[in-house]
Amino acid sequence: MDDRKPDVSYYVDRPIVERKPPKKRGSFFSYFIVALIAAIIGGLITSYVAPNYLYGKVLPMPKIYSSQGSITKQEIKITPKDDVTAVTAVAKKSVSSVVGITTVEVVKEFIWEREVEGVGSGVIVDSNGYILTNSHVIGDGNARKITVLFENGDKKVGKVLWFDPALDLAVVKVDATGLPAADLGNSDMLEVGQLAVAIGNPLGLDFQRTVTSGVVSGLHRTIRVDRYNIIEDLIQTDASINPGNSGGPLLNANGEVIGINTAKIQTGEGLGFSIPINVAKPILQEVIKKGDFKTVYIGITGVEVDKYERQLGVDLNVDEGVIIIEIMPNSPADKAGLSTGDIIVKLDENKVESMNQLKKMLYKYKKGNNATLTIIRNGREEKVDIRFE
Repeated sequence: MDDRKPDVSYYVDRPIVERKPPKKRGSFFSYFIVALIAAIIGGLITSYVAPNYLYGKVLPMPKIYSSQGSITKQEIKITPKDDVTAVTAVAKKSVSSVVGITTVEVVKEFIWEREVEGVGSGVIVDSNGYILTNSHVIGDGNARKITVLFENGDKKVGKVLWFDPALDLAVVKVDATGLPAADLGNSDMLEVGQLAVAIGNPLGLDFQRTVTSGVVSGLHRTIRVDRYNIIEDLIQTDASINPGNSGGPLLNANGEVIGINTAKIQTGEGLGFSIPINVAKPILQEVIKKGDFKTVYIGITGVEVDKYERQLGVDLNVDEGVIIIEIMPNSPADKAGLSTGDIIVKLDENKVESMNQLKKMLYKYKKGNNATLTIIRNGREEKVDIRFE
């Protein structure tokens, strides 16, 4: 045999390829760190580097950036209801004019006396210390001690200059000047549906200067406070009025006082009443100028018809009116020819039901004014002209 190697090799040598070991996968934490760093860097570039160094110089300015290189803020507009805005404005303007009034009244019980404390509200109507409130807040003149509390925490002793239970109004004076006086509005211009804001101290001094709001619900309302006391020509409102609000102001949308809160119907909700401020204006002017207010007078002592009938057990055959018990000498009633036993049923065209009501009617007249009284005399109706003094 031939031992020579064949010319053609049947086996081909191939290079040996080294396989690299598989890479180890990084942990989740390392990925998280890398992503966090990238986010921070990207945020810095977007919020600082780009607006200040790139945009407008290297790159075009995007629309979301202003020409000053800062992000344009998108304004969020809050549009509250108009009445809420007005209530806030009224409160800011008027709350410092509202005061708290505490009283100590001596009440007689059989053979002993006891002190009764009361709390109400008032409103400063003149910067020299004149405050308007309700007559019943100062105990219809029977309060032994009156303390006025101001918004800044000051307390001052109050003195009653004038009051009238028939109107349920009173003027209290404190020794102070430069007080924040409220603006007085025109209650004759009110319309039903207008905004009404009440400020006062409901349920005591723990809730001083509480602000409530509503609308003027009605005008020229009449309510009976007790058997012989009727308050007429009141403003009705659904602004919440509670015990302690008495004497506080009822305000319009301009922050002007349009009424003095006086009563709430206890059997219903949203039924509050205020005395129109125009009733008080002429009284305030005279009290501030002269220190007191005196209305015209008729010059009689009288009593309600039904009360007279019950006390004497008689029947006058008259449904309502005031019977004259006594006439003052040289008084307007004396000069007009009125007599004891006459029953006054009308003053001009207004019905007379009680002495309190008759007294309130006289506030509309001035000295020298003439009026016509309708009376029942000996069972017949007559008219008598009277001139007030």
